[in-house]
Amino acid sequence: MKVFTAAQIRQCDASTIQHEPVGEVDLMERAATACADWISARFTGNEKFCIFCGNGNNGGDGFALARILADRCRNVIVFGDFAADLSDSASHHLKRLKAVEGVAFLDIKEAETFQFSETSVIIDALLGTGLNRKIEGWLATVIEKLNAAQVPKISVDIPSGLLADQLVSHSAVIFKADYTLTFQFWRRSFLHFESGKFCGEVHLLDIGLSAEFINKEKTPYFTIDEDLIQKIYRKRDDFSHKGTFGKTLIAAGSFGKMGAAVLATKAALKTGSGLTVTLAPTCGYEILQISCPEAMFVSGGKTELTEFFVEENAAAGIGPGLGTSEKTVAAFLSFLKTYEKPLVIDADALNIIAENPEYLKAVPKDSIITPHPKEFQRLFGETANSFERLELARQKACELAIYIVLKDHHTQVVTPEMKVYYNTTGNSGMAKGGSGDALLGVITSLLAQDYSPRDAALFGVWLHGAAGDLAAEKFSKEAMLPGDLINELGNVFKYLSKKIPFNK
Repeated sequence: MKVFTAAQIRQCDASTIQHEPVGEVDLMERAATACADWISARFTGNEKFCIFCGNGNNGGDGFALARILADRCRNVIVFGDFAADLSDSASHHLKRLKAVEGVAFLDIKEAETFQFSETSVIIDALLGTGLNRKIEGWLATVIEKLNAAQVPKISVDIPSGLLADQLVSHSAVIFKADYTLTFQFWRRSFLHFESGKFCGEVHLLDIGLSAEFINKEKTPYFTIDEDLIQKIYRKRDDFSHKGTFGKTLIAAGSFGKMGAAVLATKAALKTGSGLTVTLAPTCGYEILQISCPEAMFVSGGKTELTEFFVEENAAAGIGPGLGTSEKTVAAFLSFLKTYEKPLVIDADALNIIAENPEYLKAVPKDSIITPHPKEFQRLFGETANSFERLELARQKACELAIYIVLKDHHTQVVTPEMKVYYNTTGNSGMAKGGSGDALLGVITSLLAQDYSPRDAALFGVWLHGAAGDLAAEKFSKEAMLPGDLINELGNVFKYLSKKIPFNK
């Protein structure tokens, strides 16, 4: 799915209005109806909906939503600055709302003293994406009061105070939603940790915006959704054999860190690798043969890897638990000088390169590196925030002709063409040592199965996150382990092969 800027979304709205044709007030009605349908399905009791409406079109969404909920016999209180000038569409929907019986209207400043009950639900339709200033004064006080209320909170389109395409200052006042009901598209700010934390659960509501505009409009930003994954995923042919699905080599482990090699190997096996080989020090022989009997073991040293070699027909993933001993560093850098096929590189292999930055240019073209933010910083330098880090990743992916999988809450896959794909699967239960090792195994296995580096990265990141979501559902985010994630990979493949939608 394409991720558009706020300006592009306004253009999409305008194109829909022009070519459907449909009026702005009617498009607003669609948006409000979609919100009302979601809210009605989610809240089925005697809730009191306290809807806070601004003066612009976001306020118009709120007025229309209030009317629809009231028509459905729901208890509605509308807070607004009714003496202020409203946009034409907001004025239209307020007029229609005032014709409905049973709706209470309160001046928005009364929120400062209003006592929310345990049945209250706060709905934010104050500012929308048109914000171009810092929230101050009485409105800031109101939002802070709303944030302090211990009741469910919903934002319509975007949490008030948040910008769609960039970060706001650390001191900015922003509505903190439990749910954000947005229309048709993700906003980039929803996908970065500094701003996404204000959105809660994001739900995309289809309001029938112009398909022609969406198809033609260009953007370098996308989300990895199931439609994309179904296009990438190749169901197994029944008339195939182990050689059909490639050979995966995992170069990993050192004394005391063999668990990383085990997790990467198991993940490669569970992702469908035809043949899997683990290149590890001899000290891990028994551990790997017992833990992963389906994989072959090749020794590359005694207690650490001092030799790196990859068969011609294998795809290699290197890094988990390697350590950074002098002999391992020398052997890996020597290997990197001469190896020319795409690699998957993570963990200590990235740390070795970071300490020897002249070797960045030795990373083979079309390789996939999978740094977390600290590893990325060691490789490429410090940035002020995740937006700047992503732009630096775009530059480096292009400059080095590699794919960068920048691990985060919404992991970003950055291509050599400077395109960015935000992943929308995964959860905080995966924030445990070993999850990254599993990701390396997944991506390397897909590369071995002849998925392109781009598709291996996109599919691997989505698959890894989807398995993590199933593991969290089964064991909880707190208790789930990377091994649980690996064991759920099969269930994700079941969804894909049967084309049953995966619901996070």
